[in-house]
Amino acid sequence: MDLHLAKIKYKQMKIGLYFGSFNPVHNGHLMIANTILEYSDLDRIWFVVSPQNPFKEQRQLLPDYHRLELLRLALGDNEKYKASDIEFRMPKPSYTVDTLAYLADKYPEKQFSLIMGADNLKNLNKWKNSEFILKNYDILVYPRSESDEKIIQTGRIKLIEAPQIEVSSTFIRQARKSGKDVRYFMPPAAYEYLTEMHFYEK
Repeated sequence: MDLHLAKIKYKQMKIGLYFGSFNPVHNGHLMIANTILEYSDLDRIWFVVSPQNPFKEQRQLLPDYHRLELLRLALGDNEKYKASDIEFRMPKPSYTVDTLAYLADKYPEKQFSLIMGADNLKNLNKWKNSEFILKNYDILVYPRSESDEKIIQTGRIKLIEAPQIEVSSTFIRQARKSGKDVRYFMPPAAYEYLTEMHFYEK
């Protein structure tokens, strides 16, 4: 076999892992993912729905399967994106380093990177085994504010110039509770499911 063809055949697919509660998913999430995919060397992005963030209160979350379904509807049939429930079957609370170890074992043919906002990067030292993560995984960071654009790119930390998105899941939840129309903040299929199920109305 030609050496060049062999390298292509065995080239690891690069997967960006976008962790979040997605409570609910909104257009901002998709805009960030789209920007990172287009302006990095990633081949795919997996949206990993977190069943329980150790730093967030569980009572704020919709049930896992509803948040996953909202995400699946939002992503549609785009093969470059995947809604992952991998953490649903893992011990809770879920820790990123444990998920990374599981994925590395399950998908040895893939190369995984982390996608996170600059706010999460600033708190990375509080994560379980953060030094291991920094040593072994690329971290693609998107800015939350203009000051974030001054983040020093060292080691495996790479700043992606993604647009700063003001919309948040918290805003959508609060708006729904107040009876506001937020249809243009979400992909149509996800918004339709949200309204059919009367999520966040109380």
